[in-house]
Amino acid sequence: MNLSIVIPLLNEEESIKELYHWIAKVMQSNGFLYELIFIDDGSTDGSWNIIEGLAKEHTEVKGIRFLGNFGKSQALHAGFSQAKGQVIITMDADLQDNPDEIPELYRMITEDNYDLVSGWKKVRYDSKIAKNLPSKLFNFAARKTSGVQLNDFNCGLKAYKYDVVKNIEVTGDMHRYIPVLAKNAGFSNIGEKVVKHQARKYGETKFGMERFLRGFLDLITISFISRFGKRPMHFFGAWGAIMIFIGFCFALYLGIDKLFINPTGRLITEKPQFYISLTAMILGSQFFVAGFLGEMILRSKKDSKNYIVKEEI
Repeated sequence: MNLSIVIPLLNEEESIKELYHWIAKVMQSNGFLYELIFIDDGSTDGSWNIIEGLAKEHTEVKGIRFLGNFGKSQALHAGFSQAKGQVIITMDADLQDNPDEIPELYRMITEDNYDLVSGWKKVRYDSKIAKNLPSKLFNFAARKTSGVQLNDFNCGLKAYKYDVVKNIEVTGDMHRYIPVLAKNAGFSNIGEKVVKHQARKYGETKFGMERFLRGFLDLITISFISRFGKRPMHFFGAWGAIMIFIGFCFALYLGIDKLFINPTGRLITEKPQFYISLTAMILGSQFFVAGFLGEMILRSKKDSKNYIVKEEI
């Protein structure tokens, strides 16, 4: 199978059929053998009924329905676990991603040997203040923090090698950082392609300004995890050693001062340096304990899914 097209969605009943026919036309004109996986992330409209109807009429259409709204990352995780194609394409269901871009994305993966190709919506039809400006700031911060030189981390239109999606775990709200997750997993050949951005045809966006705040918090999280996720003691142990060293230096100073310099002066417990020393040593010990706990959790954790599938077709 050439392609698996993974489409997470929430309340997109107006656009699903139109999107399917557009994708089918592109697939047939290029002779691709493909599957189309819709993940219904807890829609409350008629989206699932439409997916069921398409699945009955077209064998290439598959559907996964969540019991509730678990988020785009969990939807992608479920889609990736089902995908069987040589190349996996992700795109949104709101018709803002153009299926005509798929053949070139497929070629870049199979012929140019990219591990991952991310779309770049260079020309956007969104609000400049509410979306474009925050998105530029977000992408700048993501580039500087992660080292992945992409202009549009948020673009839903991406192409992946089969091995990439099977070796990364997309949880929380980490779908924005799949290129970073891929890089951390060893897939460093990451490319970018300018893609057409369509104006939203039906309904309203499901994402507000709060997604940028969550995005920056997730950026801090993934930056930490990428450096210390597999070795938490390296972070907590280093800070623990620094704090204990500071505490020891103050304790040594207090001891020398009391024994040799000013033995008749104030009690050690009356000096502020005593409390600085005590606090630093306690904090240092706590950092070490946090590091040990992190190592133990890392070695004992089992794979878990953060969503519940209601039914599949």
